[in-house]
Amino acid sequence: MLSPMQRRALLSTLRSQKMFKREGPPSLTKLQAVFKERQKAGSMGVMAMKSELFGTADSDGTKVLEYDEFASMLERMEVDLSEDEVTELFDFFDRDHSGDIGFDEFVRSLKGELPRFSSSVDFGGAHRNTMPSAMSKISAATPKFDAAETTEWLESLEAVVSTHGKSRARFLLHDLLNEAHKLDVPIREAVSSPFVNTIPSAADEVYPGDLALENKIANIVRWNAAVMVSDANSRNAGLGGHIGTFASVCDIWEVLQNHFLRGKATGGGEGDSIYIQGHASPGAYARAFLEGRLTLDQLLNFRMEVEPGKGLSSYPHPRLMPDFWENPTVSMGIGPLQAVHQARYFRYLHLRGLADTSRSRVWAFIGDGEMDESETISAIAVAGRERLNNVVFIVNCNYQRLDGPVRGNSKVIQEFEGLYRGAGWDCIKLIWGGEWNSLVEADHDGKLVDRLENHPDGDCQRLAAKMDGSLIRKELFPGDLAERVAHMSDEELLEAYMMPGGHDKTKIYSALAQAQKNAEEGARPTVILVKTLKGHSLKTFVGRNPVHQMKSITSDALREFRDTLDIPLTNEQIGDSDKEVFCHPGPDSKEVAYIHEKREALGGYLPERSPVVVSSIVKTPGSELYAKSFGGSSGKLVSTTKAWGAMLRLLMKEKDFGKRVVPIITDESRTFGLEGFFPEFKIHAPFGQSYTPVDADSLLSYKESPDGQLLQEGISEAGALCTWIASGTSYSSQGCPTLPFFVFYSMFGFQRVGDFIWQGSDARARGFLLGATGGRTTLNGEGLQHQDGHSLLIAMTNPGCRAYDPAFAYEVNIITQQGIDEMWGEDKDVIYYIMLYNEDIPMPELLPEDVDRVKEGIKKGMYKHKTVGDHSVKVRLLGSGCIMQQVLDAADILSEEYGVSSEIWSVVSYGELHNDMNDVLRENRMNPSAEERRTYVEESFEGGPELTVAVSDYQKALPESIRAAVPGTFEVLGTDGFGRSDTREHLRRFFEIDRESVVAATLSKLARLGQIDPSVAAEVISKYDLETGPRVDITAI
Repeated sequence: MLSPMQRRALLSTLRSQKMFKREGPPSLTKLQAVFKERQKAGSMGVMAMKSELFGTADSDGTKVLEYDEFASMLERMEVDLSEDEVTELFDFFDRDHSGDIGFDEFVRSLKGELPRFSSSVDFGGAHRNTMPSAMSKISAATPKFDAAETTEWLESLEAVVSTHGKSRARFLLHDLLNEAHKLDVPIREAVSSPFVNTIPSAADEVYPGDLALENKIANIVRWNAAVMVSDANSRNAGLGGHIGTFASVCDIWEVLQNHFLRGKATGGGEGDSIYIQGHASPGAYARAFLEGRLTLDQLLNFRMEVEPGKGLSSYPHPRLMPDFWENPTVSMGIGPLQAVHQARYFRYLHLRGLADTSRSRVWAFIGDGEMDESETISAIAVAGRERLNNVVFIVNCNYQRLDGPVRGNSKVIQEFEGLYRGAGWDCIKLIWGGEWNSLVEADHDGKLVDRLENHPDGDCQRLAAKMDGSLIRKELFPGDLAERVAHMSDEELLEAYMMPGGHDKTKIYSALAQAQKNAEEGARPTVILVKTLKGHSLKTFVGRNPVHQMKSITSDALREFRDTLDIPLTNEQIGDSDKEVFCHPGPDSKEVAYIHEKREALGGYLPERSPVVVSSIVKTPGSELYAKSFGGSSGKLVSTTKAWGAMLRLLMKEKDFGKRVVPIITDESRTFGLEGFFPEFKIHAPFGQSYTPVDADSLLSYKESPDGQLLQEGISEAGALCTWIASGTSYSSQGCPTLPFFVFYSMFGFQRVGDFIWQGSDARARGFLLGATGGRTTLNGEGLQHQDGHSLLIAMTNPGCRAYDPAFAYEVNIITQQGIDEMWGEDKDVIYYIMLYNEDIPMPELLPEDVDRVKEGIKKGMYKHKTVGDHSVKVRLLGSGCIMQQVLDAADILSEEYGVSSEIWSVVSYGELHNDMNDVLRENRMNPSAEERRTYVEESFEGGPELTVAVSDYQKALPESIRAAVPGTFEVLGTDGFGRSDTREHLRRFFEIDRESVVAATLSKLARLGQIDPSVAAEVISKYDLETGPRVDITAI
């Protein structure tokens, strides 16, 4: 056994002699082998397992491993190493030679150096739109007409390129296109191609799996997904659910699951991230049932989830199924935009050296109707601009939205192709299945392609619903086109038509394989536009306008569905028992064995959520960092926004913790006083800074870098919120905790992108939202659409959000510390929303003897700030945020001029007080024989003044939310109505929340209570020239 002194001497010798390189000593291979074996035997993600090992080994809870802890971990893992090898390995893991091993050192040493993210970061020229494509050598099988003539044209183009260069060829082609338009040649824009499969049959991949067995599995999954919904509604009418959506994407889903989706145990990241159409969630449950991850009882309780763990959520909801779902969708548009920003954030993590995400892709299923959402359109633009080759969209083109056709009069696939290609995406059109595609590829003169291209989607839907081969022949093969299908019967023609590309697994595999190649070798995002049939295999459902609303399957239709899918169930089993209507081939069947084999080879099951325990791997800052604001501002005027910025800088410079802080800004850094962050922390730019900024010579120059920490999102609150969610959930998506601070104009937060904040709460995001320039009267001069008087009310509706309205710098710091400790110290999935103001005020000191009391009060929602005066007439004043200064001034006036003492309470969170009130009221209601509990407000105000006056820069409903808990008389002042432009002084007088209005309201109420003479109050109202008649407000229509 080496003594500590001998061990240090050995380490010194190893370092001085450089006995091993950075790739690690031989003992590392032994440890990696043991780790891989443990990982195979478990079910959690790679990072989750590493965090568990690290947290267990860290016996003293310091978030670092000392030598003895490291050696004990190796011993528990049964890694056969000598003491010298343990010492050698410890030195290798201790990358900064600090004498201990942090979690980042542990992970990086065990995994090795990060590879390059992908080829996309090698390509410059983004502003010239010259991103290369991995699909450049694929040529769709289009009609050639005169093949020799076509060859001559192509050879002429090659000659131009060879002789005059690509630039001449580019302009020549533009001239040709312009001339074609002048001649009324019916040719589409260059971003669109003929209505044929992008990948011709000659380029189809050889299918690598057991196709017959996979078809059987897919049929079982499709069956169970449909009967899950039907069974639930037969027992509980109106419970809801959707059958048609998954029926249309089942085959794509199954090919992805069997051959492409990388699970959490995949190297080069924590596997793939997947966003499914929310209406297709029964399909994910149906497959998980075969995998053994869900039980039959859970399927029988689809959409019945009040009893925890018993049922299944309606849609992908991590908040309700935290081990299963990772990414919430279903609110149309949020899935596509979140998927793009997730892919972008994966790259951010990698380029900053925080995590290896080199092999993690993001797959997103999108409905063709969902393409109308503005968020989806934005997602397309962002992915193209950012060259996110790690994202793949699969647009389910079944031509139907909730009520009817998506584009009954045109072709959505052609429309979408132009949209995606124009934005810089690689586009794969998967339209026709094998049999029908043979007809298309045999089209020698383009007449069939032209006929199909000009056949409206509404008619395509009708032909699918009618299921009449003779009708298909009549409408799609008129005149001399009839000869091309003369060899086919009506039944054969119908069968070919009812098997579009989205239901042909060979075609699906080829499209997905190309998308995967694009992600690995290309420099663009990829979209697969896939033609499917909504309600595929259900003859009474397919193509019908009401299919989205059809929740139940009749007995006759169910038996027909069973026969179509060849499901081994008898009529009696279908009709007699809820449990027997589901099909499971058995845990030892070849179908289940095949599923396990495929998923194990791909690194585990998806969807799956596998978060790390952040508290076990990250050391959070101590109280001393936050206490730097406790001394006040010594009379200087400082805004809470500036105070927060100063604290944020300290957090970002904190060792180990600081690099995990992710500041996110839309486009107002200078408004918030954060321009100093540009040169210090740099703006993240994956391709660097290829220009010289106009302020290059200044100290606060605009600096961009691939490893920049600051995310400057541009003018897109929705996009920034999606990035915030990606950061706030990185502890689960990549096992790499990062803490986002998104600062924005408060009016453009909950009001504009409240759906995304709700999504973040559902996704169990952890992070801070900073509503800067808050309040209806503080942002003077901006007017109606900028002045926020209600976001705190909206925030109260989100159960995963704690909302705060701090008045002073020390309150901002204490709330932030409380949030970090709750999110990362206690591993709570909570969001903190903090209001910030741009009004400069003198920041008070927090005395040492008051720190614990104030911290406890802030945690509960309020604390007593001070008492002004010592008079017989007393009042309690509640202030918060920027209006606290009006309350403090009013208290001085009340004491000095009218002999009224004031207890001043700082209410930092009406939401927390409201929640406490509701909890207590419910407990008292449900326990009538127990001693009645009192709320925190009641306990705090006991024995105090009879009158309480609350004033805030928000609507009166905010303080009114605690009225039931306030003893005595409660008077509320607020800013109801529209905002308007003016000075702060005029606005506060207009809304009656300035100091004079507070004084007048207090004295008037005291007069009503008989504590002062009414003439005193009347005199004050007259003195201050306050409006006494009906208010002339812009709320009066």
